[in-house]
Amino acid sequence: MVHMAQAQRQTLETQPEGATGVGSYFVSNYPPFSTWSPHHLPAVQEVLDRRAEPGTPVGLYLHIPFCRKRCKFCYFRVLTDRNSRDVDRYSEGLAREMGLYRDRAVLDGRSLRFVYFGGGTPSFLSADQLRKLVERLRASVSWDDAEEVTFECEPGTLSQKKIEALREIGVTRVSLGAENLDDRILKENGRAHLSEEILRAYGWIRDAGFPHVNIDLISGMVGETQENWTDCVRKTIELAPDSVTIYQMELPYNTVYSREILIEGRPTPVAGWEQKRAWVAEAFDAFKEAGYHVSSAYTVVKDPKACNFSYRDSLWHGADMIGIGVSSFSHVGGVHYQNLDRFDAYLDAVEAGLLPLSRALPIGPDERMIRELILQLKLGRIDAGYFRDKFGREILDDFREPFESLKREDHVDWDGDAVRLSRQGLLRIDELLPRFFLPEHRGVRAT
Repeated sequence: MVHMAQAQRQTLETQPEGATGVGSYFVSNYPPFSTWSPHHLPAVQEVLDRRAEPGTPVGLYLHIPFCRKRCKFCYFRVLTDRNSRDVDRYSEGLAREMGLYRDRAVLDGRSLRFVYFGGGTPSFLSADQLRKLVERLRASVSWDDAEEVTFECEPGTLSQKKIEALREIGVTRVSLGAENLDDRILKENGRAHLSEEILRAYGWIRDAGFPHVNIDLISGMVGETQENWTDCVRKTIELAPDSVTIYQMELPYNTVYSREILIEGRPTPVAGWEQKRAWVAEAFDAFKEAGYHVSSAYTVVKDPKACNFSYRDSLWHGADMIGIGVSSFSHVGGVHYQNLDRFDAYLDAVEAGLLPLSRALPIGPDERMIRELILQLKLGRIDAGYFRDKFGREILDDFREPFESLKREDHVDWDGDAVRLSRQGLLRIDELLPRFFLPEHRGVRAT
Protein backbone atom coordinates (compact mmCIF):
# COMPACT_ATOMS: atom_id res chain seq x y z
CA MET A 1 0.00 0.00 0.00
CA VAL A 2 1.30 3.45 -0.88
CA HIS A 3 1.93 5.66 2.15
CA MET A 4 -0.98 8.08 2.66
CA ALA A 5 1.09 11.27 2.49
CA GLN A 6 2.88 10.09 -0.66
CA ALA A 7 -0.42 9.12 -2.26
CA GLN A 8 -1.83 12.52 -1.39
CA ARG A 9 1.09 14.32 -3.05
CA GLN A 10 0.83 12.17 -6.16
CA THR A 11 -2.89 12.73 -6.42
CA LEU A 12 -2.72 16.49 -5.96
CA GLU A 13 0.07 16.79 -8.53
CA THR A 14 -2.19 15.18 -11.16
CA GLN A 15 -5.35 17.12 -10.29
CA PRO A 16 -6.41 19.61 -12.98
CA GLU A 17 -6.71 23.21 -11.81
CA GLY A 18 -10.08 23.85 -10.17
CA ALA A 19 -10.69 20.17 -9.42
CA THR A 20 -12.12 19.14 -6.07
CA GLY A 21 -9.05 17.70 -4.38
CA VAL A 22 -8.88 15.95 -1.04
CA GLY A 23 -8.92 18.26 1.96
CA SER A 24 -11.21 20.45 4.03
CA TYR A 25 -12.51 23.60 2.38
CA PHE A 26 -15.44 24.74 4.53
CA VAL A 27 -14.44 27.24 7.26
CA SER A 28 -16.56 26.71 10.36
CA ASN A 29 -14.39 28.22 13.08
CA TYR A 30 -11.17 30.06 13.83
CA PRO A 31 -8.36 29.39 14.62
CA PRO A 32 -8.21 26.05 12.72
CA PHE A 33 -9.03 22.94 14.73
CA SER A 34 -5.54 21.51 14.12
CA THR A 35 -4.09 24.21 16.40
CA TRP A 36 -6.09 22.96 19.41
CA SER A 37 -4.19 20.84 21.93
CA PRO A 38 -4.65 18.76 25.12
CA HIS A 39 -2.01 21.07 26.61
CA HIS A 40 -4.64 23.82 26.89
CA LEU A 41 -7.31 21.79 28.72
CA PRO A 42 -6.75 23.58 32.08
CA ALA A 43 -8.14 26.72 30.42
CA VAL A 44 -11.48 24.95 30.01
CA GLN A 45 -11.86 24.29 33.72
CA GLU A 46 -10.90 27.89 34.47
CA VAL A 47 -13.45 29.43 32.11
CA LEU A 48 -16.25 27.16 33.33
CA ASP A 49 -15.63 28.38 36.89
CA ARG A 50 -15.98 32.05 35.90
CA ARG A 51 -19.22 33.93 35.41
CA ALA A 52 -19.87 34.81 31.78
CA GLU A 53 -19.37 38.26 30.36
CA PRO A 54 -22.65 40.18 30.83
CA GLY A 55 -24.95 40.02 27.83
CA THR A 56 -23.26 37.03 26.18
CA PRO A 57 -25.87 34.55 24.91
CA VAL A 58 -25.39 30.82 25.44
CA GLY A 59 -26.66 27.87 23.46
CA LEU A 60 -26.47 24.08 23.49
CA TYR A 61 -25.35 21.72 20.75
CA LEU A 62 -26.03 17.98 21.05
CA HIS A 63 -24.18 15.52 18.83
CA ILE A 64 -26.15 12.37 18.05
CA PRO A 65 -23.63 10.12 16.25
CA PHE A 66 -25.91 7.29 15.10
CA CYS A 67 -26.72 6.68 11.43
CA ARG A 68 -28.39 3.91 9.47
CA LYS A 69 -25.38 3.91 7.13
CA ARG A 70 -22.33 6.06 6.46
CA CYS A 71 -22.51 8.27 3.38
CA LYS A 72 -19.50 8.05 1.10
CA PHE A 73 -18.80 11.78 1.52
CA CYS A 74 -19.33 11.91 5.29
CA TYR A 75 -16.45 13.00 7.52
CA PHE A 76 -18.29 13.38 10.83
CA ARG A 77 -17.95 11.13 13.85
CA VAL A 78 -20.84 8.73 13.16
CA LEU A 79 -21.70 5.20 14.22
CA THR A 80 -23.68 2.61 12.27
CA ASP A 81 -25.16 -0.77 13.26
CA ARG A 82 -25.79 0.30 16.85
CA ASN A 83 -28.67 -1.20 18.82
CA SER A 84 -31.21 0.32 21.19
CA ARG A 85 -29.02 -0.52 24.19
CA ASP A 86 -26.18 1.58 22.77
CA VAL A 87 -28.56 4.46 22.12
CA ASP A 88 -29.94 4.31 25.64
CA ARG A 89 -26.44 4.28 27.15
CA TYR A 90 -25.40 7.22 24.99
CA SER A 91 -28.54 9.19 25.88
CA GLU A 92 -27.80 8.61 29.53
CA GLY A 93 -24.25 9.84 28.87
CA LEU A 94 -25.55 13.06 27.33
CA ALA A 95 -27.74 13.67 30.36
CA ARG A 96 -24.81 12.98 32.71
CA GLU A 97 -22.55 15.34 30.77
CA MET A 98 -25.14 18.12 30.86
CA GLY A 99 -25.43 17.55 34.60
CA LEU A 100 -21.69 18.20 34.95
CA TYR A 101 -22.28 21.74 33.65
CA ARG A 102 -25.31 22.47 35.81
CA ASP A 103 -23.51 23.98 38.79
CA ARG A 104 -20.60 25.61 36.98
CA ALA A 105 -20.34 29.37 37.39
CA VAL A 106 -20.43 29.97 33.64
CA LEU A 107 -24.14 29.04 33.58
CA ASP A 108 -25.17 31.09 36.62
CA GLY A 109 -28.31 33.06 35.81
CA ARG A 110 -28.27 32.12 32.14
CA SER A 111 -30.94 30.47 30.01
CA LEU A 112 -30.37 28.97 26.59
CA ARG A 113 -30.94 31.13 23.54
CA PHE A 114 -30.78 28.19 21.13
CA VAL A 115 -30.59 24.39 21.10
CA TYR A 116 -29.30 22.37 18.14
CA PHE A 117 -29.61 18.61 17.68
CA GLY A 118 -26.99 17.62 15.09
CA GLY A 119 -25.36 14.45 13.91
CA GLY A 120 -25.01 11.89 12.74
CA THR A 121 -28.75 11.46 12.70
CA PRO A 122 -30.71 12.84 15.67
CA SER A 123 -33.88 11.33 14.18
CA PHE A 124 -32.29 7.88 14.57
CA LEU A 125 -33.62 7.95 18.14
CA SER A 126 -37.12 6.64 18.78
CA ALA A 127 -39.91 8.93 19.92
CA ASP A 128 -39.70 7.57 23.47
CA GLN A 129 -35.90 7.90 23.55
CA LEU A 130 -36.19 11.54 22.45
CA ARG A 131 -38.77 12.36 25.12
CA LYS A 132 -36.70 10.73 27.86
CA LEU A 133 -33.49 12.41 26.72
CA VAL A 134 -35.03 15.87 26.68
CA GLU A 135 -36.65 15.35 30.06
CA ARG A 136 -33.26 14.45 31.55
CA LEU A 137 -31.51 17.39 29.86
CA ARG A 138 -34.10 19.90 31.04
CA ALA A 139 -33.46 18.80 34.61
CA SER A 140 -30.04 20.46 34.24
CA VAL A 141 -30.77 23.42 31.98
CA SER A 142 -33.94 25.15 30.84
CA TRP A 143 -34.67 26.08 27.26
CA ASP A 144 -38.19 27.34 27.85
CA ASP A 145 -37.15 30.75 26.51
CA ALA A 146 -35.01 29.49 23.62
CA GLU A 147 -35.57 31.39 20.38
CA GLU A 148 -34.80 28.34 18.28
CA VAL A 149 -34.63 24.58 18.76
CA THR A 150 -33.28 22.96 15.58
CA PHE A 151 -33.45 19.25 14.83
CA GLU A 152 -31.68 17.56 11.90
CA CYS A 153 -33.58 14.69 10.29
CA GLU A 154 -32.74 11.89 7.87
CA PRO A 155 -35.97 11.30 5.91
CA GLY A 156 -35.98 7.52 6.16
CA THR A 157 -35.86 7.57 9.97
CA LEU A 158 -39.04 9.61 10.39
CA SER A 159 -42.58 8.56 11.25
CA GLN A 160 -45.66 10.53 12.17
CA LYS A 161 -45.23 9.41 15.78
CA LYS A 162 -41.65 10.67 15.87
CA ILE A 163 -42.62 14.00 14.31
CA GLU A 164 -45.28 14.42 16.99
CA ALA A 165 -42.56 13.84 19.58
CA LEU A 166 -40.46 16.61 18.00
CA ARG A 167 -43.34 19.02 18.44
CA GLU A 168 -43.75 17.91 22.05
CA ILE A 169 -40.11 18.53 22.96
CA GLY A 170 -40.26 22.06 21.56
CA VAL A 171 -38.54 21.82 18.18
CA THR A 172 -39.12 25.03 16.19
CA ARG A 173 -36.94 24.34 13.15
CA VAL A 174 -36.74 21.01 11.33
CA SER A 175 -33.88 20.56 8.88
CA LEU A 176 -34.52 17.71 6.44
CA GLY A 177 -31.32 16.26 4.99
CA ALA A 178 -32.55 15.49 1.49
CA GLU A 179 -29.26 16.39 -0.30
CA ASN A 180 -30.75 15.40 -3.68
CA LEU A 181 -34.10 14.22 -5.04
CA ASP A 182 -32.84 11.64 -7.54
CA ASP A 183 -32.61 8.01 -6.40
CA ARG A 184 -29.64 7.29 -8.67
CA ILE A 185 -27.62 10.09 -7.07
CA LEU A 186 -28.70 9.16 -3.54
CA LYS A 187 -27.69 5.51 -4.02
CA GLU A 188 -24.33 6.34 -5.60
CA ASN A 189 -23.37 8.63 -2.71
CA GLY A 190 -24.39 6.11 -0.04
CA ARG A 191 -27.43 7.93 1.33
CA ALA A 192 -29.71 5.75 3.44
CA HIS A 193 -32.94 7.22 2.07
CA LEU A 194 -34.62 7.51 -1.32
CA SER A 195 -36.74 10.28 -2.85
CA GLU A 196 -40.06 8.66 -1.90
CA GLU A 197 -39.05 8.84 1.77
CA ILE A 198 -38.11 12.53 1.40
CA LEU A 199 -41.52 13.43 0.02
CA ARG A 200 -43.41 11.36 2.59
CA ALA A 201 -41.44 12.82 5.52
CA TYR A 202 -41.81 16.36 4.19
CA GLY A 203 -45.58 15.95 4.05
CA TRP A 204 -45.72 14.78 7.66
CA ILE A 205 -43.50 17.65 8.79
CA ARG A 206 -45.65 20.23 7.02
CA ASP A 207 -48.83 18.74 8.45
CA ALA A 208 -47.35 19.02 11.96
CA GLY A 209 -47.08 22.80 11.58
CA PHE A 210 -43.45 23.49 12.52
CA PRO A 211 -42.65 27.23 12.37
CA HIS A 212 -39.58 26.70 10.18
CA VAL A 213 -38.81 23.83 7.80
CA ASN A 214 -35.44 23.69 6.01
CA ILE A 215 -34.30 21.38 3.22
CA ASP A 216 -30.59 20.61 2.73
CA LEU A 217 -29.16 20.12 -0.76
CA ILE A 218 -25.59 19.43 -1.93
CA SER A 219 -24.24 20.81 -5.19
CA GLY A 220 -21.95 18.42 -7.08
CA MET A 221 -22.69 15.06 -5.52
CA VAL A 222 -21.03 12.17 -7.33
CA GLY A 223 -22.96 11.47 -10.53
CA GLU A 224 -24.53 14.94 -10.62
CA THR A 225 -25.52 16.25 -14.05
CA GLN A 226 -26.88 19.58 -15.25
CA GLU A 227 -30.27 18.02 -15.99
CA ASN A 228 -30.48 16.42 -12.56
CA TRP A 229 -29.45 19.59 -10.72
CA THR A 230 -31.98 21.76 -12.54
CA ASP A 231 -34.71 19.20 -11.83
CA CYS A 232 -33.67 18.93 -8.16
CA VAL A 233 -33.94 22.70 -7.70
CA ARG A 234 -37.31 22.79 -9.48
CA LYS A 235 -38.74 20.04 -7.26
CA THR A 236 -37.47 21.76 -4.12
CA ILE A 237 -39.12 25.03 -5.14
CA GLU A 238 -42.38 23.12 -5.64
CA LEU A 239 -42.15 21.84 -2.06
CA ALA A 240 -41.88 25.48 -0.89
CA PRO A 241 -39.83 25.01 2.30
CA ASP A 242 -39.23 28.04 4.51
CA SER A 243 -35.50 27.87 3.77
CA VAL A 244 -33.05 25.86 1.70
CA THR A 245 -29.40 25.29 2.57
CA ILE A 246 -27.07 24.38 -0.31
CA TYR A 247 -23.57 23.10 0.36
CA GLN A 248 -20.85 22.54 -2.22
CA MET A 249 -19.54 18.98 -2.14
CA GLU A 250 -16.03 18.62 -0.75
CA LEU A 251 -13.74 15.71 0.10
CA PRO A 252 -12.28 15.87 3.62
CA TYR A 253 -9.60 13.32 4.39
CA ASN A 254 -11.57 10.56 6.12
CA THR A 255 -14.37 10.00 3.60
CA VAL A 256 -14.84 6.87 1.50
CA TYR A 257 -14.31 8.85 -1.70
CA SER A 258 -11.12 10.46 -0.34
CA ARG A 259 -9.62 7.12 0.61
CA GLU A 260 -10.32 5.83 -2.88
CA ILE A 261 -8.49 8.81 -4.36
CA LEU A 262 -5.51 8.75 -2.00
CA ILE A 263 -4.97 5.01 -1.63
CA GLU A 264 -6.21 3.65 -4.93
CA GLY A 265 -5.21 6.62 -7.06
CA ARG A 266 -8.65 7.07 -8.58
CA PRO A 267 -9.51 10.39 -10.22
CA THR A 268 -11.70 12.72 -8.18
CA PRO A 269 -15.36 11.74 -8.63
CA VAL A 270 -16.69 15.20 -7.70
CA ALA A 271 -17.39 18.08 -10.07
CA GLY A 272 -14.88 20.94 -10.09
CA TRP A 273 -15.35 24.08 -8.04
CA GLU A 274 -16.43 26.28 -10.95
CA GLN A 275 -19.15 23.81 -11.90
CA LYS A 276 -20.41 23.54 -8.32
CA ARG A 277 -20.48 27.31 -7.94
CA ALA A 278 -22.34 27.63 -11.22
CA TRP A 279 -24.95 25.16 -9.98
CA VAL A 280 -25.39 27.06 -6.69
CA ALA A 281 -25.66 30.33 -8.62
CA GLU A 282 -28.32 28.75 -10.82
CA ALA A 283 -30.20 27.59 -7.73
CA PHE A 284 -29.99 31.03 -6.09
CA ASP A 285 -31.38 32.63 -9.25
CA ALA A 286 -34.23 30.11 -9.46
CA PHE A 287 -35.13 30.55 -5.80
CA LYS A 288 -35.00 34.35 -6.07
CA GLU A 289 -37.37 34.18 -9.04
CA ALA A 290 -39.68 32.08 -6.86
CA GLY A 291 -39.69 34.79 -4.19
CA TYR A 292 -36.84 33.65 -1.93
CA HIS A 293 -34.05 35.84 -0.56
CA VAL A 294 -30.35 35.00 -0.23
CA SER A 295 -29.60 34.86 3.51
CA SER A 296 -25.99 33.63 3.49
CA ALA A 297 -23.43 31.93 1.29
CA TYR A 298 -25.42 28.71 1.68
CA THR A 299 -29.01 29.65 2.47
CA VAL A 300 -32.10 31.12 0.85
CA VAL A 301 -35.25 31.99 2.81
CA LYS A 302 -38.82 32.53 1.79
CA ASP A 303 -39.56 35.22 4.38
CA PRO A 304 -36.55 36.85 6.10
CA LYS A 305 -38.77 38.19 8.91
CA ALA A 306 -40.26 34.77 9.69
CA CYS A 307 -37.12 32.61 9.42
CA ASN A 308 -35.16 32.67 12.64
CA PHE A 309 -31.51 31.54 12.52
CA SER A 310 -30.66 32.10 16.17
CA TYR A 311 -28.06 29.29 16.20
CA ARG A 312 -26.19 30.72 13.21
CA ASP A 313 -26.49 34.41 14.03
CA SER A 314 -25.72 34.04 17.73
CA LEU A 315 -22.60 31.95 17.10
CA TRP A 316 -21.35 34.23 14.35
CA HIS A 317 -21.65 37.20 16.71
CA GLY A 318 -19.65 35.65 19.56
CA ALA A 319 -22.20 33.68 21.60
CA ASP A 320 -21.07 30.92 23.93
CA MET A 321 -22.00 27.38 22.92
CA ILE A 322 -21.69 24.25 25.01
CA GLY A 323 -21.40 21.13 22.88
CA ILE A 324 -22.21 17.80 24.46
CA GLY A 325 -21.72 14.34 23.05
CA VAL A 326 -18.85 12.45 21.47
CA SER A 327 -16.44 14.73 19.53
CA SER A 328 -18.62 17.84 20.10
CA PHE A 329 -17.06 21.30 19.85
CA SER A 330 -17.64 24.14 22.30
CA HIS A 331 -16.80 27.83 22.50
CA VAL A 332 -17.10 29.39 25.95
CA GLY A 333 -15.66 32.69 27.15
CA GLY A 334 -12.96 32.79 24.49
CA VAL A 335 -11.92 29.15 24.94
CA HIS A 336 -12.44 26.57 22.19
CA TYR A 337 -12.58 22.93 23.20
CA GLN A 338 -13.59 19.53 21.89
CA ASN A 339 -14.83 16.35 23.54
CA LEU A 340 -13.23 12.93 23.21
CA ASP A 341 -14.00 11.47 19.80
CA ARG A 342 -14.32 7.76 20.64
CA PHE A 343 -17.65 6.33 21.77
CA ASP A 344 -16.41 4.22 24.70
CA ALA A 345 -13.82 6.74 25.87
CA TYR A 346 -16.47 9.47 25.91
CA LEU A 347 -18.93 7.34 27.88
CA ASP A 348 -16.28 6.06 30.29
CA ALA A 349 -15.42 9.66 31.18
CA VAL A 350 -18.95 10.93 31.78
CA GLU A 351 -19.90 7.77 33.67
CA ALA A 352 -16.95 8.46 35.96
CA GLY A 353 -18.24 12.00 36.56
CA LEU A 354 -15.63 13.71 34.37
CA LEU A 355 -16.05 16.17 31.54
CA PRO A 356 -14.95 14.19 28.44
CA LEU A 357 -12.44 16.75 27.22
CA SER A 358 -9.95 16.08 24.42
CA ARG A 359 -8.26 19.31 23.30
CA ALA A 360 -8.65 23.07 23.67
CA LEU A 361 -7.39 26.48 22.64
CA PRO A 362 -7.82 29.77 24.53
CA ILE A 363 -7.90 32.68 22.10
CA GLY A 364 -7.11 36.35 22.53
CA PRO A 365 -9.00 39.48 21.43
CA ASP A 366 -7.47 39.51 17.92
CA GLU A 367 -8.43 35.92 17.25
CA ARG A 368 -11.94 36.45 18.65
CA MET A 369 -12.38 39.44 16.39
CA ILE A 370 -11.10 37.57 13.31
CA ARG A 371 -13.41 34.66 14.13
CA GLU A 372 -16.46 36.90 14.10
CA LEU A 373 -15.26 38.75 11.01
CA ILE A 374 -14.81 35.68 8.84
CA LEU A 375 -18.01 34.03 10.01
CA GLN A 376 -20.09 37.16 9.46
CA LEU A 377 -18.61 37.56 5.98
CA LYS A 378 -20.53 34.38 5.13
CA LEU A 379 -23.69 36.46 5.42
CA GLY A 380 -22.56 38.44 2.39
CA ARG A 381 -22.64 41.69 4.33
CA ILE A 382 -20.97 43.07 7.44
CA ASP A 383 -21.05 46.31 9.38
CA ALA A 384 -17.64 47.82 10.14
CA GLY A 385 -19.31 49.82 12.92
CA TYR A 386 -20.12 46.58 14.76
CA PHE A 387 -16.41 45.74 15.04
CA ARG A 388 -15.55 49.29 16.02
CA ASP A 389 -18.07 49.23 18.86
CA LYS A 390 -17.30 45.71 20.11
CA PHE A 391 -13.56 45.40 19.55
CA GLY A 392 -12.37 48.98 19.04
CA ARG A 393 -11.01 48.01 15.63
CA GLU A 394 -11.26 49.59 12.21
CA ILE A 395 -11.46 46.46 10.10
CA LEU A 396 -11.17 48.25 6.76
CA ASP A 397 -7.85 49.73 7.91
CA ASP A 398 -6.54 46.76 9.91
CA PHE A 399 -7.34 44.34 7.06
CA ARG A 400 -6.72 46.74 4.21
CA GLU A 401 -4.64 44.29 2.18
CA PRO A 402 -7.19 41.42 2.08
CA PHE A 403 -10.11 43.78 1.56
CA GLU A 404 -8.33 45.62 -1.24
CA SER A 405 -7.36 42.36 -2.92
CA LEU A 406 -10.98 41.18 -2.78
CA LYS A 407 -12.13 44.50 -4.19
CA ARG A 408 -9.70 44.25 -7.13
CA GLU A 409 -11.16 40.81 -7.87
CA ASP A 410 -14.72 42.20 -7.74
CA HIS A 411 -15.59 40.02 -4.75
CA VAL A 412 -16.30 42.81 -2.26
CA ASP A 413 -17.04 46.52 -2.05
CA TRP A 414 -17.96 48.96 0.68
CA ASP A 415 -19.70 52.27 1.25
CA GLY A 416 -18.87 53.76 4.62
CA ASP A 417 -19.36 51.01 7.21
CA ALA A 418 -21.48 48.81 4.92
CA VAL A 419 -19.38 46.03 3.39
CA ARG A 420 -20.99 43.74 0.80
CA LEU A 421 -19.80 40.71 -1.13
CA SER A 422 -20.63 40.20 -4.78
CA ARG A 423 -22.47 37.05 -5.84
CA GLN A 424 -19.20 35.47 -7.02
CA GLY A 425 -17.49 36.42 -3.78
CA LEU A 426 -20.28 34.82 -1.79
CA LEU A 427 -20.14 31.60 -3.83
CA ARG A 428 -16.41 31.14 -3.12
CA ILE A 429 -16.34 32.63 0.38
CA ASP A 430 -14.62 29.68 2.08
CA GLU A 431 -11.73 29.95 -0.37
CA LEU A 432 -11.35 33.67 0.38
CA LEU A 433 -11.54 33.71 4.18
CA PRO A 434 -7.96 32.53 4.94
CA ARG A 435 -6.73 35.91 3.71
CA PHE A 436 -7.95 37.30 7.02
CA PHE A 437 -6.16 34.67 9.14
CA LEU A 438 -3.12 35.53 11.22
CA PRO A 439 0.08 34.53 9.36
CA GLU A 440 0.68 31.49 11.58
CA HIS A 441 -2.72 30.07 10.68
CA ARG A 442 -2.52 30.34 6.90
CA GLY A 443 -1.95 27.06 5.16
CA VAL A 444 -2.59 25.13 8.37
CA ARG A 445 -4.66 21.95 8.05
CA ALA A 446 -8.24 22.62 9.17
CA THR A 447 -8.67 19.60 11.44
